Order: sequence, then structure tokens, then C-alpha cells
Amino acid sequence: MLEARDLYEFEPDGVEAVEAVVADGLVLLYHLDGFIDAGETGEQLITELLGRLDHQLVARFDVDRLLDYRARRPLMTFRRDRWADYETPELALYLTHDSTGTPFLLLAGPEPDVLWERFATAVQQLVEEFGVRMAINFHGIPMGVPHTRPVGLTPHGNRTDLVPGHRAWFDEAQVPGSAEGLVELRLTEGGHDVLGVAAHVPHYLSRSPYPDAALTVLEAVTGATGLVLPDIAQALRAEAETVQVEIERQISEGDAELVAVVRGLEAQYDALAGAGSRESLIAEAADLPSADDLGAEFERFLAEREGDGG
Repeated sequence: MLEARDLYEFEPDGVEAVEAVVADGLVLLYHLDGFIDAGETGEQLITELLGRLDHQLVARFDVDRLLDYRARRPLMTFRRDRWADYETPELALYLTHDSTGTPFLLLAGPEPDVLWERFATAVQQLVEEFGVRMAINFHGIPMGVPHTRPVGLTPHGNRTDLVPGHRAWFDEAQVPGSAEGLVELRLTEGGHDVLGVAAHVPHYLSRSPYPDAALTVLEAVTGATGLVLPDIAQALRAEAETVQVEIERQISEGDAELVAVVRGLEAQYDALAGAGSRESLIAEAADLPSADDLGAEFERFLAEREGDGG
């Protein structure tokens, strides 16, 4: 029978590097592509972390066992008369450091299609193997909020105290599961400290990169862990400003219906925020334009933009 330990293999140099680290427990950041990630929130943050920080491979998961390639086909390159390259998917654990030299672990890659329980067990094994003191996951969720207001957060897990000032939106809900969520659940059940951070992305922008959400998540993560990542924050802040300018340009060139939709969300948000009850955004959702209405308007805009080469 396939054991959880069979799902990954260690990179000896990486393991030695982790064992040489002198620290009071490492932080593990993890995000898995493939499920809900409105605004590419988690994907943007992972791209920045791996792109701007030196990182060393510690363990690699066996993606041939975990992925359904027919559902998510890896890219191949064809040149002239033959296949020239294959982009092998990688789900891996890395060791990296913040700008002060503080080490932390990063788990990233595609969400497994199968063997979720064994994968969750494997992650817990790695957490215990390397003395992880806290695991943090992050992603974006589509919400009925305007892009002109601060990005909200929904913290979850057993360390929500590390992201203060955010209240629960509802008592209970059943939603399609994810491997990332199962890892959080199993780690919590195993007595490990876990924090999840979900950024609220305007649902009419959920299919496009939304750097404001990634920046807000980064600020929550650094606030909870003490990690110092100014270069990544600066890059996301600059990109967020660019995107906000572009969104405003599109709105200013739009029709009256589109402008009314956004202004209506602003009025609703401000009224509820002034009343001190963010939870009622859910209860009074019937008063807001539907996600389909908003999405249709902005998808039309985005299609026109792509057609113009924007």
C-alpha cells in the first residue's frame, strides 16, 4: 500500500540546509494552484516569493502520482519538426530567507487531484520533521465589494488571533473542498498552529490579477509571522497602483450602467461599514447587483481591452 512518505523525496543538500538553521521553529507558507484563488491572489504572492528570494529545494512531491494530466495538461513546445521541451509540473518544499536572513519554508505547486489524505499526512510529516511552529495558507475569494475600498480579509484556522480586527461573516457553510483546506484541517487536528488568510476580491475582477489582494495578504502574513519582505511589498504596491489606474480608466470610458453598478457597491459598503456590521454584507446581498451582472459588464470590458492589445 502506498504510504504518505512515498509521495515525496528529500533533496539532501536542502535538508542539510534546514537542519543547519538556528531558529525557534520555522514558519511554513503554502499555496496550491487549482482551486479558488480570486484575483490570482495566492499565485501572485508565490510568484513574487520565488522570483525575488533565493530558495533551495528541500523536498519534491511525486506529481505523476498526484496530478491528472488530462485535466490540467502541462505545456509542451514544438519547434519546426519535433517536440523540444516539456514543462514538468513541480510541487515542492523550499527553504528561503527574508530580508533580515530569517529562514522560512515555502510549499507551492499545483493542487493534487488525488490522494488528498495521504498528501495531508505527508505535509504534516514535513511540518514535524522540520519543527515548523506555524503553517500559513492564503488565497483570494470573490466578494460583493468595490475595488475602491480597502481589501478585506477572512482569517481562519486556530490562530486567527494573529490577524485581529476581522469578524466572521457567517456561522457555517458547506463548500467544495480543497487539498489546501484539508491540510489546514489535519494540521489543526494534529495540534499544530495554522492560519489561513482569504482576501476579499471584487467579484467583477476575480478572473484578473488583483495585486491589492496579494499585497493585503502579504501584510497580514508578515504581521502574523514577523517576516520582513519589503521588496515584495514594494513590487506589489507598484503593480496595485498601475492596476487601479487601469480599472478607473475602464470605468470612466464605460457606460452609465457599469458606473452605476460600482457606485452602488460603494454606497452599500459604506453604509454597512458605517453601521459597524460587515457581516450584513452577506445578509443584504439581495440588494446588490448579482455577480453575473457585474461579471458580464467587466468581462465585456476586459474582452475589449484584450482586443485592443491591452
